Amino acid sequence: MSDPLSQHTDYGQLPLNDSDVLDDPLEQFRLWLSNASDSSVYEPNAMVLSTVSTDNSPSSRTVLLRAIDDAGFEFFTNYSSIKGRALLANPAAALVFPWYSIHRQVLVQGRALPVAEALSDAYFATRPRGSQIAAHASEQSQPIASRALLEQRVAELEAKFEGGDVPRPDDWGGFVVAPHTIEFWQGRSSRLHDRVRFVRAESGQWDRMRLQP
Repeated sequence: MSDPLSQHTDYGQLPLNDSDVLDDPLEQFRLWLSNASDSSVYEPNAMVLSTVSTDNSPSSRTVLLRAIDDAGFEFFTNYSSIKGRALLANPAAALVFPWYSIHRQVLVQGRALPVAEALSDAYFATRPRGSQIAAHASEQSQPIASRALLEQRVAELEAKFEGGDVPRPDDWGGFVVAPHTIEFWQGRSSRLHDRVRFVRAESGQWDRMRLQP
C-alpha cells in the first residue's frame, strides 16, 4: 500500500499570468468558479469557512456559497450554531475554495455580516421542504442523546406543518462576507506556484500584487 504522505504531486504548467487576471477580483472569481464547474469539480461552490470565537479559538468547516455579488460572498446557516455565534460576536472570517482537481485555490479574508431578513426569507422559501424541516428540527451544534431523537423531531414537525408552508426559523439566515483580501492560487511544477493577491484600499479600489510561492 502506498503512503499518501510520501507522494509528490506535480501541479502542472498552466500559468496564471498577470495579463490573464481581470482587474476586478470578484469578476475573476466568477470566471474561476465557472471554470471549476465546467471542469466537473465536485461542489465547486463549497468553501471552507474559518471563524474565531469570543475566547479566541479558531474553527473551520465547509459551507456552500449561495450567491456572489458586489457585496461579497453569501451563505446561510443557523445563527445559534458555533459559526453563527462566532461571527455575530467577531465578524472576522476567512474562506478557502479548494479546487484540488484543477490545481487552484481562492483565499478570501473579510468581515461577515447578517443579511437582511427579507433576503433570508426569500432564500429559505427556495429550499427543499426536507431542508426547511431540518432547519427547525436541529439545534445546530448542540449535543443530542441519539439520532433517533432527531428523527423523532423531524416526524413531529412534518405533522405540524403538513398542508402548509414551513416558515423560516428566527435563528436561521444568511451572512455575507465582504472581502478585503482575495488571493488566486494556481499550482505550478516544482512548487513554483502562481499567487496573485488583491487588497481593497480605503478608497474601495483594489490593489494587486504578485506573491512569492
